[in-house]
Amino acid sequence: MKHQVIQRVVTYSPSPSLSCSHFAPQAPQVALASTAGGTERSESSSKLLRGVHISAQLLEDFLQLAGANTSNDLETCGVLGAFLKEGTFYATTLVVPKQESTSSSCLAVNEEEIFAIQNERSLFPVGWIHTHPSQSCFMSSIDLHSQYSYQVMVPEAIAIVLAPTDKTRSYGIFRLTDSGGMSVLRECREDGFHQHNDPSDRTPLYEDCSHVYINPNLRFEIFDLRR
Repeated sequence: MKHQVIQRVVTYSPSPSLSCSHFAPQAPQVALASTAGGTERSESSSKLLRGVHISAQLLEDFLQLAGANTSNDLETCGVLGAFLKEGTFYATTLVVPKQESTSSSCLAVNEEEIFAIQNERSLFPVGWIHTHPSQSCFMSSIDLHSQYSYQVMVPEAIAIVLAPTDKTRSYGIFRLTDSGGMSVLRECREDGFHQHNDPSDRTPLYEDCSHVYINPNLRFEIFDLRR
C-alpha cells in the first residue's frame, strides 16, 4: 500500500502555512538509523538516552522542500517536534520557519511562530534538520552551537544534516557528546565560524546517534512557514 498524502492550507497567524500529513504503509519494521556511509559506531554516550523515532519520508520531503535553495547553494533549516510516549520520543512535526540563508549557514527568524505550533501540540523540541547544499556531511562550529541550544533543553535532541552533493555520505544524525562536546560548547563564547578546543577527556565533540530509529509507520506533519 502506497502512503497517502493529504495536503491542506491552514491559517497560522500572522501568515498561512502548508501542512502535509503523511500516512506511511503499515510496515512492521522499525530499524536503528544507519550512519549512511559514515564510520562504524563506537561506544556512544547516547546509548543511555530515550529513543527517538522518525520517518525516513520526512527527510525526503524536507529535501524536496529545500530543493530551490539547494539549487541556489543556500542552506535550509527546519525544527523537529516530538511527543513522548512510554519513554520514547516520536517526531511528528517538522516546522520550516522563515529564515535567512547563505551557502554555509541558516538562521531561523520569527521563532515565536515555531514555539506556537509546538506549544499547541504539546511537543518537545527534539532537534533540527538542515542542508549542506554544496558541502560534505559534518557539523560546523555554528551547527555545534545550534545543537547545544537544543540538547541543553532535551538531552535526546538530534541534528540531522542532509548533504545531497556528498558522494560518500548523504546524511548524518548527530549529537554533541555528553562529557566532551557539551562541556566545550558550554564554555565557548565565540560566534560565527571558529575552532573549538578538543575536549579534555579526548572524546570527539560530536558523534553519530545510536538512539534514533527509522519508523516507517510514523505519521507526521510539515508546516512550511516561508510560504
